[in-house]
Amino acid sequence: MTAYAPARYIDLHALHPVPASLLNRGEDEEPKTMLLGGAVRAMVSSQAWKRPIRLALEEELDEHAARTRTLPLRVADALREAGWPTELAAFAGAQVVRSATREGLKTEESQSGITSALLYLPRDVLDEMVDLCQEHRAQLEEARAEADAAAAKSKPSRTKTKDSVPAVLPTPKVAALIRRRTATINLFGRMLAELPDGQVDGAIQMAHAFTVHQSDPQPDYFTAVEDWPNPHDAGSAHLQTGFFTSGIFYRYATVNLTELIRNLGGDEKQALHLLSLFTGSFIEVMPRAKKTSTAPHTLPHLIAYAVRDRRPVSYAAAFEQPVKHAPGGGHTLPAIRALSEHAGALNRLMGERRRIAHGYATVQHTPVDHLGTLHASFDELTDALTEAAAQPSPSRTAA
Repeated sequence: MTAYAPARYIDLHALHPVPASLLNRGEDEEPKTMLLGGAVRAMVSSQAWKRPIRLALEEELDEHAARTRTLPLRVADALREAGWPTELAAFAGAQVVRSATREGLKTEESQSGITSALLYLPRDVLDEMVDLCQEHRAQLEEARAEADAAAAKSKPSRTKTKDSVPAVLPTPKVAALIRRRTATINLFGRMLAELPDGQVDGAIQMAHAFTVHQSDPQPDYFTAVEDWPNPHDAGSAHLQTGFFTSGIFYRYATVNLTELIRNLGGDEKQALHLLSLFTGSFIEVMPRAKKTSTAPHTLPHLIAYAVRDRRPVSYAAAFEQPVKHAPGGGHTLPAIRALSEHAGALNRLMGERRRIAHGYATVQHTPVDHLGTLHASFDELTDALTEAAAQPSPSRTAA
């Protein structure tokens, strides 16, 4: 493993123009916004952009994961399809989470026994859980019969708790299946405090995207016409006012390459491959909300990167003061200028000792100051940052 001391980060910055869209909405069904620098900005939460990136990576790698609370129900469904009696299948599904630890994972009995915590695990774990139940069917049938007999002898008012049913499936095997990881689990992390060694610290940090200028939600009054109206009917079958936003978004993410290599058990080659794939997805993938009626399929106007040791650096503060549009209209060039000036100020303050490399790619024809090497394409930028990320850290005693 290359000596990245104390940690190697790859910062990714984007200036991304987005036309009329509704990429992310709140509980009121209106576009999410935030207040920054005294101005309302359109906002897209990190989760709304992170999920489509994760799905794109899983498609690219053909390695899919699932976030679910319904693992016991899915196991029971699969066993019923395999011909198991309904009650036995449900008992076996419950045993999957009961046998995961000595006490069992917490479940919500009022909701058919789904897990209290959201599990994040490889999709093929479902098939392996079903196979494990098939292997231990005799033990499950015996335990089910004993549970029924015990329930028949108990007083009707007595409530049977989950802990009163012993674990039947082998705990080490069940726990190992739930702890298994995919590439995206190693990248984005996993919260699973109930299971020892089940939690994974994410190697990717992603910020909420926001417009670099003021951007209030804009109303969109629309109608849907009744194609089979009754005679003499007039008007539309549906009337509504929706809202959309538009603007130049600043997007930021950073990859802790040291953490990713650790998650992968020291496999630096795989970590660099995942870094390259994530960079491509960060550039190209868009949230899917309202896509059929807005088709906001733009690409970033500018992508910049920096490979750093010790700590990541966001350029979000460049836009604390909202960018004003250019005299002829448009926020893109003023946004690039603000980003360049802020990057230059940080370069002066921080120096270059812990910055391994930096560069950018842009659709504009003129170079941008303070962002490092100009790359002709996003592919060239991705290759360059991946190569730079693999460089060993300079000696601490170097000048």
